[in-house]
Amino acid sequence: MSDSSTHNTPKITNLRVLLRLVKFVAPYKKHFFILFTLALLTSLLRPAQPFLIQIAIDQYIFKGNYTELLGVCGWMLVVLFLQTYFTYAHTYLAGWLGQTVIRDIRVQLFQHTLRLQLQFYDHTPLGHLITRNISDVQTLTTILSSGIAALIADILFLIVILTLMLSTHWPLTLVSLSFMPLLIWSSFFYKRIMKKELYAIRQAVSNLNAFVQEHITGMYIIQLFGTQKNAKGKFKHINQKHRTAYLKTELYHAIYYPTTEVLTTAGLGFLVWFGARSVLKDEISLGTLIAFMMYIRMFYAPIRNLAERLNLLQLGAISMQKIFALMENPATIPDKGQATPSKIQGQIKFQNVWLAYNQEEYALKDISFEAPAGQTIALVGATGAGKTSIINILNRFYAPTRGNIYLDDLPIQAYRLHYLRRQIGVVLQDVFLFAQSLRENITLGDTSIQDEQIWQVIDWLGARAFIERLPGGLDYNVQERGASLSVGQRQLISFARVLLFDPKIIVLDEATSSIDSDTELLVQNAIEKLMKGRTAIVIAHRLSTIQKADNIILLDKGEIKEQGTHQALLDKKGWYAELHQMGFKM
Repeated sequence: MSDSSTHNTPKITNLRVLLRLVKFVAPYKKHFFILFTLALLTSLLRPAQPFLIQIAIDQYIFKGNYTELLGVCGWMLVVLFLQTYFTYAHTYLAGWLGQTVIRDIRVQLFQHTLRLQLQFYDHTPLGHLITRNISDVQTLTTILSSGIAALIADILFLIVILTLMLSTHWPLTLVSLSFMPLLIWSSFFYKRIMKKELYAIRQAVSNLNAFVQEHITGMYIIQLFGTQKNAKGKFKHINQKHRTAYLKTELYHAIYYPTTEVLTTAGLGFLVWFGARSVLKDEISLGTLIAFMMYIRMFYAPIRNLAERLNLLQLGAISMQKIFALMENPATIPDKGQATPSKIQGQIKFQNVWLAYNQEEYALKDISFEAPAGQTIALVGATGAGKTSIINILNRFYAPTRGNIYLDDLPIQAYRLHYLRRQIGVVLQDVFLFAQSLRENITLGDTSIQDEQIWQVIDWLGARAFIERLPGGLDYNVQERGASLSVGQRQLISFARVLLFDPKIIVLDEATSSIDSDTELLVQNAIEKLMKGRTAIVIAHRLSTIQKADNIILLDKGEIKEQGTHQALLDKKGWYAELHQMGFKM
């Protein structure tokens, strides 16, 4: 499992990554100008300490002028205070900018994931998407708040200190930088070998997240079939890859930093040897040599950190590539329709509809039927017959490969997508409830809906007693996926959710699992109320539901084998009659 499995994700170049990032940064250009100014001021103040020490040694200590030496010490304190203040301001502003830009990226990324078609999610491991939205975005936070800002500050500091050293004594500057080519070469060599390893780490993290998420979600099956040992073995293998990727980076760290320290110390030793000779020959002062020793320590530090900064940026570039590739994924749902009539009748018509999820096999083959407003259509068929596919294309989760679907004589793509889905209330067999309050699960976060409206729907369903028995009533905190509620209770909440938005079309996937006796009658009454006066498409599993339908459609391998009323199909003595005679079990 790897990111390469991400379906239809476009590749994105470093230039496009940079251009996309600039768009997010552009609204805060004034803040970045202030950040640059603070970095420049800090860079100007950092070399001031060695410069003042040089003055103190050469002009006051050797001459015994201790009175004026106090003035230099005072200036050193002022410089230290200003440097501390500007460093604080620079660090805080860099963090603020990083978090603000990341907030904007995270919001836009999540908005885009909400618009992606279900087909994209069918082919993309959930763990990879979680990595994009959390781990990769968090990596960007480090890049923007410390990586880029620190790199700019380091570059400015190197320019300032190099200018100061050259203006003070250029021969000594050249001696000081004698080991610099080796240090720069080692830094770029380190960056090059780390690039591959950092990418491997991102892949390992993404794969680990995907595996853990998938197996936690499927824990019921794992424990039911006793495959814990197999799952543990696979996890150990993936986790070992994750460990190996990190250990390689630690090995390169362990080699690189001692090497740079040796080069820095060697350069400093060469400076002391050459500088001492120059001091003894009166070519330079002792204060100048001491100042240069401090300068070279300051100068080598950013160079040593250069590889780390570049690796951090490289890691950020990898994360940005993955994030922006997801954001540029074209698998969004087309929404060019404009129709939003104040009222619809709810008439549905499928006309020669074909659907292929891939190019190899059709899920629906030449499906044609009509559902007049207010009538009930029962879809009957085995698993994989095409029942769910009909529901999916009606809601425009997928587009038909061929053929047309009409709602009140208008193609469904002529309606605005949000409007279309508000007209179709879907009650799934496996009711999904969020780990939120009961109120939020019913309203789906729509704060404009008042409690009076919620209770009105609950009363209409006859579910008030059940709700009031829950601790806190509407404020009751539902566990993840509604684990604290029974199947029947979850269905009632789903009915309330649908009725609150008063759709003209109801899509109902009847529950096949047993419902507790306390809510069985309540659920059946609620279903009748739910379907009354509305066009209903029911994925039927109960004989009683099928018999009441105005039109029964028998599906097999994506094709309509038979359709008609219950009695008409019995009289036909075909597939449906056989199923009915066998007791109808699907």
